[in-house]
Amino acid sequence: MFRFSSKTVAVITNLSGKSLVITPKCFISGKTFRSTAKAVKPAPYPYETKKYGLLQAFFDKTMKRIDENSKVILVEGPLAVGKSKFAKELADELEMKYIPEANMDLYYVNNYGYDMRKLDAELPENCRSFDVNNFLKDPTHFNAASFQLLMYTLRYSQYVDALAHLLSTGQGVVLDRSVYSDFVFMEAMFNSGYISKGARSVYHEIKNNTITELLRPHLVVYLDAPVSVVKDKIKARNNPNEVNSKALTDKYLTDLDTIYKQNFLKDISAHADLLVYDWSAGGDTEVVVEDIERLDFSQYEGDLSIKKLKDWRFPQEWDWCEARIKFCNDKDELMNYFNIPRYDVPELLRNAEESKKYKEVWFNAPGMKYDVGYNEDLGDKGLITKNKMFAPKF
Repeated sequence: MFRFSSKTVAVITNLSGKSLVITPKCFISGKTFRSTAKAVKPAPYPYETKKYGLLQAFFDKTMKRIDENSKVILVEGPLAVGKSKFAKELADELEMKYIPEANMDLYYVNNYGYDMRKLDAELPENCRSFDVNNFLKDPTHFNAASFQLLMYTLRYSQYVDALAHLLSTGQGVVLDRSVYSDFVFMEAMFNSGYISKGARSVYHEIKNNTITELLRPHLVVYLDAPVSVVKDKIKARNNPNEVNSKALTDKYLTDLDTIYKQNFLKDISAHADLLVYDWSAGGDTEVVVEDIERLDFSQYEGDLSIKKLKDWRFPQEWDWCEARIKFCNDKDELMNYFNIPRYDVPELLRNAEESKKYKEVWFNAPGMKYDVGYNEDLGDKGLITKNKMFAPKF
């Protein structure tokens, strides 16, 4: 199937000799086609190290970077189905940036490579690290709720960075799971009694206060497999923490499957295109790429009443620039929306002594005493001349 770039205009002559101008529709294209139809685009903006604010927006516009592959694609599905391998292959085929699934290393390993989990012996019990392996071993631990809240926070931060990348470079992104499906795990944990009703209410209060600030994805690819197959795949990859897990019960895995399909897919399909594949025995990434290449995203552009992809209908150049400023320069403000005071959920609280001890230990660890870029003892240089704080890892 032949396709034009979204910025290509074709001029043809009809039988009467008149010239007609045709503006083709906007399709995502695989790298085979894109290698023969490269559009000249500005160099990627270094958004990770250089501010993009009001002044920069006057000189560096955004629309000129956007093409048919400037899309957000989510790869979702049950545990062990093969999402990561597929998402990497898909990103490569579409020449997009692959963003791996968020994990607790993003929080516990700081910008200087120091693993904060080494501090556990010095910390009060409810201030110690708790990651997915801890959850798999002890899903009813009182730190399980804060673990899932932190996973939502990490996925949110990751998604903000993905939007900043797309708007600053024009390159699309493929995310292995996302902030939009995170609630599936919270609900399954609640249904199995792993977290309390109060912790669940805090989660949804935070989610409702934050997620509306984001731009929803263009496309979701869901790799499906029945629970029986998921259990076999978990055994086959032979991760001891998973195989012997007290968390991955039939009920928990069945609830994940049900909530994914009845809630997540139903809700997200109103705003994004959706492709679902039976991935019980794996699948062919090239077939999925061909299906994606057939999707006509331009069909949603004309009618403003259509909910699908409405987040991406920016009528003017300045609307694109404002969105770019928001996700590139105002991330700290977005993360402040997580600060919702709740004092009625014991497992999410620390007393004064615990908080004091936590701060003493945590902020005296290597690389934590000063902001990133200002720790001279770890090799940071040019402290006197720096006029912009380095972007934090989290």
